[in-house]
Order: sequence, then structure tokens, then C-alpha cells
Amino acid sequence: MQQDPAPPTRHVRVRADRGHTVLEFHGEIDIAAAAEIVPHLDGATAGPRPRVVIDLSGVEFFDASGLRLLYRARRRVLERDGRILLVCTHPLTLRVLRVTGLARLLPPRPTREAALGRPGATSGSL
Repeated sequence: MQQDPAPPTRHVRVRADRGHTVLEFHGEIDIAAAAEIVPHLDGATAGPRPRVVIDLSGVEFFDASGLRLLYRARRRVLERDGRILLVCTHPLTLRVLRVTGLARLLPPRPTREAALGRPGATSGSL
């Protein structure tokens, strides 16, 4: 079933790319941004076998609310036998991902092309 892309908001844009739903996060991902993003995230991870890419390239600030979003997305995708990939290059965000252990569960890719261009890419499963 083809979904129309959700209209962009201040902190998230959703689009389809090569069979994946791509959620592009933008700006400061804090508790207020997370409340805006959750409905889009839940929509992208709702169906059977979702294929999701979360792109943090446009993120300037990322706190615990952002981590909760990533954990939520990963859990929902894996419960539905899907695949999730992460794009991130921001040094501070990468550090947060490494310190919390999330980088082991969702290995960050340097670009969306690197995430989507690899058919056998890691799904983020344990």
C-alpha cells in the first residue's frame, strides 16, 4: 500500500526512498520535538515488516528524548520483523549514541546513500 508522505513539520520530514520510509529529523531534538515526531515515527513503524531509515543529518542538538525516539523506533520495527537504519555524523550525537550503547544496536551510517545503497545492511537486531 502506497502512503502519501506526511507534510513536513519543524522537526521531521517523512518520505519514501527505495522501499524505505525515511524520517529526517531537523533542528533540536528535545522533549518538545519528540512530541511532534512520535506520531510520524509510529506511523512509519506501524505496518508489517517496516523498513525505516532515521536520518539525523539535520540535527543540531540531541538529548535523552531523541534517544527514547530511537529506542522506540527500533523496538517497534523489530517487533514487526522489519529493518531500521540510522544516519548520523554529528560528533556530539555520535558520542551520545556510543556512550549509551545505542550505536551497537543501531550502527550509524555516514550518509543516507550508505544506508540505502547496501542491500545487506544491518537491521539493528540483536
